[in-house]
Amino acid sequence: MYEQFSTLMAELLNQTGLLDLWWGNIVMIIVGGILLYLGIIKKYEPFLLVGIGLACIVANVPGSDLTKPGGLFHYAYQGVELLIIPPLIFLGIGAMTDFGPMIANPSLVILGAAAHLGIFVSLIGAKLLGFTLAEASAIGIIGGADGPMAIYVTMKLAPHLLPQISVAAYSYMALMPLIQPPIMRLLTTKEERNIIMQQPRYVSRLEKIVFPIVIAIIVNLFLPPVAPLITMLMLGNLLRECLCVDRLAETASNTLLNIVTLVLTVAIGSTMDANSFLTWDTLLIIVLGLIAFVFGTASGVIGARIMNKISRGKINPLIGSAGIASVPIAARVSHVVGLQENKYNFLIMHAMGPNLAGVFGTAISGGILLAFLGAK
Repeated sequence: MYEQFSTLMAELLNQTGLLDLWWGNIVMIIVGGILLYLGIIKKYEPFLLVGIGLACIVANVPGSDLTKPGGLFHYAYQGVELLIIPPLIFLGIGAMTDFGPMIANPSLVILGAAAHLGIFVSLIGAKLLGFTLAEASAIGIIGGADGPMAIYVTMKLAPHLLPQISVAAYSYMALMPLIQPPIMRLLTTKEERNIIMQQPRYVSRLEKIVFPIVIAIIVNLFLPPVAPLITMLMLGNLLRECLCVDRLAETASNTLLNIVTLVLTVAIGSTMDANSFLTWDTLLIIVLGLIAFVFGTASGVIGARIMNKISRGKINPLIGSAGIASVPIAARVSHVVGLQENKYNFLIMHAMGPNLAGVFGTAISGGILLAFLGAK
């Protein structure tokens, strides 16, 4: 009787994943738990971290069929791997975004370029650490703080690094409220942080309709490698601004974007299994990604300080950190830091200018890298 019971228990144990559980799985389950804590308790971009965190935990539970070929998470990842999800993300972002602040003050576009120093610092660092030029370029694009663009460029240049790069890009994007403020305060004075900027000029409806059409033409003409993403961004924005397809604009900016974001976060989290993730290259990519974000934030703030001097005190340097392309997270961080200094200082609309310019800055950087390296 005892032998039968022992045999039965052994068979039951073999059917579970307990025998395949190793310390790496436990480490990654803890990492997933930390991501959930930051998203749910700390409210650091829960729309990103909740899905990534839970999928990370499930991906490290031995025996789970969700991440295996044919599993639900596996099919979610196919949308990322086949570059279907990134353009749809851009469509939704375009439909919810008002480009008016950038059109109203085109000089702030400079900050969208200034805040991309991190891309090239990280690229050079990755090359010096032994990565190939294509791999280093994919790692560097993390500094643009544009998740879909990072996925797109990585799939073209170094698809084997997609799990590490996508996780680093989206994790740091979600943690920007934690990463950026100390750098912003370190590089600015209290007087500069208290600067109240003038209200931007009114932007006509005609300008807002013409803008996405012109940008789509320019991007397809001069930056064809990244045209699919920017074209979808402009299509979404045109749906918003033409005021005659409200249902399409509403669907793209809400229902579709929410669904695609959910699929994307689950897909990214599902790639964080210990066997492929706990490697030396992963650690290097995580560190290089952080360096890219730090340098991007710093260069944006310094660029804004220079513009402040040129404009004789009219530019609040805090908006410079929004020049990296995470829309609207970076702009919101600039706004919050400004409010902490002065409760009457509303920087969100001013910060959206460089923030939106950062999207094009990342697209230009990615397009140059793809063209230079001959990616199709």
